[in-house]
Amino acid sequence: MKHLVTTLLFGLVFAAAVRAQSSRVDSLLAAMTLAEKISLLHGAIDPTGEAGAGYVPGVPRLGIPAMRLTDGPAGIRTRHPATALPAPVALAASFDPELAYRYGHVMGIEGRARRHEVLLSPMVNIVRVPEAGRNFETFSEDPLLSAEMVAAEVRGIQDAGMMATVKHYVANNFENDRMRVNVVVDERTLREIYLPGFEAAIKAGAAAVMCAYNRVNGPYACDNEMLLTDILRDEWGFEGWVMTDWFAGHSLESLVRGLDQEMPGYTIPFSSPDMPLAPAVFADSLLAAVESGRIDEAYVDRAVRRILVQMEQFGLLDGESTPPEINIEAHAAVAREVAEAGAVLLRNENQTLPLSERDLQHLVVIGPTATRPLIGGGGSSRVQPFRTTSTLAALQELAGPQAQIRYVPGIDLDGMPVPSSALRTPDGQPGLLRQGADGTTQVDAQLDFTGERALPPGSQWTWTGTLTAPTAGVYELKLQTAGGVGTLSIDGQPVLRTGMFFSDASLIPTADSLENATYRIELQAGQQLSLTVQISGQVPSLPFLPAGQNPVQVRLAWVTPERRAAFLEEAAEAARAAHAAIVFVYEEGTEGRDRETLALRPDQDALVEAVAAANPRTTVVMNVGAPTLMPWAERVGAILLMWYPGQEGGWATADVLLGRANPAGRLPVTFPRRAEDAPTASPERYPGVDLTARYDEGIFVGYRWYDAQQIEPLFPFGHGLSYTTFAYENLRVEPDGDGFVVRFVVRNTGDRAGSDVPQVYLGPPENPPVPMAVRQLVGFRRVTLAPGEAQEVTVRIDGRALSYWSVEDHAWVKATGRRTLYVGASARDLRLQTEIDVQ
Repeated sequence: MKHLVTTLLFGLVFAAAVRAQSSRVDSLLAAMTLAEKISLLHGAIDPTGEAGAGYVPGVPRLGIPAMRLTDGPAGIRTRHPATALPAPVALAASFDPELAYRYGHVMGIEGRARRHEVLLSPMVNIVRVPEAGRNFETFSEDPLLSAEMVAAEVRGIQDAGMMATVKHYVANNFENDRMRVNVVVDERTLREIYLPGFEAAIKAGAAAVMCAYNRVNGPYACDNEMLLTDILRDEWGFEGWVMTDWFAGHSLESLVRGLDQEMPGYTIPFSSPDMPLAPAVFADSLLAAVESGRIDEAYVDRAVRRILVQMEQFGLLDGESTPPEINIEAHAAVAREVAEAGAVLLRNENQTLPLSERDLQHLVVIGPTATRPLIGGGGSSRVQPFRTTSTLAALQELAGPQAQIRYVPGIDLDGMPVPSSALRTPDGQPGLLRQGADGTTQVDAQLDFTGERALPPGSQWTWTGTLTAPTAGVYELKLQTAGGVGTLSIDGQPVLRTGMFFSDASLIPTADSLENATYRIELQAGQQLSLTVQISGQVPSLPFLPAGQNPVQVRLAWVTPERRAAFLEEAAEAARAAHAAIVFVYEEGTEGRDRETLALRPDQDALVEAVAAANPRTTVVMNVGAPTLMPWAERVGAILLMWYPGQEGGWATADVLLGRANPAGRLPVTFPRRAEDAPTASPERYPGVDLTARYDEGIFVGYRWYDAQQIEPLFPFGHGLSYTTFAYENLRVEPDGDGFVVRFVVRNTGDRAGSDVPQVYLGPPENPPVPMAVRQLVGFRRVTLAPGEAQEVTVRIDGRALSYWSVEDHAWVKATGRRTLYVGASARDLRLQTEIDVQ
């Protein structure tokens, strides 16, 4: 009775709060002019320059404050430093929703501390295409794992007082032609694979949704009534607002179909293939359309109401509040914990890891990312960190002064300035001809204006001439710049660009902190290239970019075949002389383009092969954000996948290598043996033909595809080793409401404390009503156990997990009959099983 009274009182209080809120929003709406209403439906330029990604000016005369929006999803991206968290895929590898909550909470606190109200995060698009450039920004190939993690992260963000924006709705699963491609996906696949993560975010209370660039079955996602109204509003009951991805607005009628806000909301004075020039739609054009009667003002009111309701719920209409303080050390601790929890030990033969005392007496560390941390991917998720520490420095400090650790690069990322002996001006002099914007000319023996030789701010210069290859082989030409926009053209064709948001520069700067873009070309001895190098310190006239105030630096460098061979030989010799070797390898995922190959960046496979041939106790540490080929996998002792580990990644990597932390991450994506094994290997599926990508693999995404096709992956979904061992026993399953409760015991059978992630999979009935996965993930838990400790694990399987989407009924329908339930350590390591009767 007491519980009933409490529930009734809570209901009355909540209803009164809703009525008060509705009354306040109604009053504001009634007091606003049409122009003021429309000003909330598109972004503007922040007069303070503080907005990280977007700005909505508000209505000052009515007390409606401005809103600032900042990018996530791996930390707050503003002009100020922030905690650079590990990539979301690393978070997903933890299989730990509680950690996802704290991850989101860090971003929420820091966003509010920087006086931003809206976080453009989390991203929940399914990892469908292994080559997709933004795979590192999202969670998983599995909809259940994605849904569990995104719901927890949304709650963490919003409990900190910041509005979460789940993105990119929907089927934005690769970057190439993302603004034009039409995704053709059937109803069942959309429901079972691509929508569950978004639905979970909505149920967790996400304040906003960002619609995607691409088309979905014809209409653009931001102009798609079925997605924006039928599913999002009418079915899921979403009460927040929908904004476009940046420059993804297309029509005034999208307001009628369910779109609420266009971002960034102003026209840009340049265009590119990825961001074509287009005028803002929800600004003057919308005002004129409403005044002429083309668009009913009721749709404007509806969109404004949705925004104001969320502002009210988050207290933004109550006047300015005191922002929270950023606890840098506490947030760094979360970043380090996530990096360690998501570390996946893929292979560990002959106890190669953790490093022994003998290893540390003669250890060689090889590879550029050992000293230059690759903490995150590229694009809008790039964060300016509070600090970074390289793994080499962390390893040396934690191992102590008695350790003997040598470093060799193995690969030359920077090269050397191209010598005058290889350069000729157009009239045949050694060097290159330099011409200024005012027409002045001079000859430079080398193109190296860096450091103390940097050019004045705002400089504009062009160098022309030829480069002659002294010997035959593969050369790397490098354009290295700072303080300006640079271009390298060969035979009149631009091949490298630096200094722009979407450029060809590596995510790893040079040793002297310059942007570093590389063009790889095979040349014959004596072959000549016509070169043009341009640098401009005049920043394009973009209102959201600061004027160029720094010295302009530019260098033309190269790596010759001989230099590459010398670096490789040095690494092999160092490995041969050491007791153990660690090779760091990497690939660079970024917004705006997909990877051209699943292979590592050039020369890294050869480096690993050479080191492994020289030393059987070779560990490979991988800083990658997505599935990557490993032709050497069976010839190395250990493989440790650290993803993009954030600002504390150096410490986390050292902790795992030394055994101070026990790796317990599990793969949230399948790693194939060959690129052609992937479900999207055919061009019709990716990147599409004639701007149409057919998702006709259906529900068979990720591990479901490999199981159905009986293809052995390199490493399966859910895989991950430990420095200890675990046993599963005593499986019991009982009906529970519309689902089942699964119970089993996990026992730590080793001599170290560690965490395990037991996974529950479900097979189809004997005669499935529709094609179904051989097994699909229906539950998981992360447990931490001391040596010898046992714990009973309980996993509930709800009715949705037992169901498929019926295209005849347009509803979820249980797949009834006898079905096999499995408990395992991965999708391919299944240790317990039983039969259940689904009614």
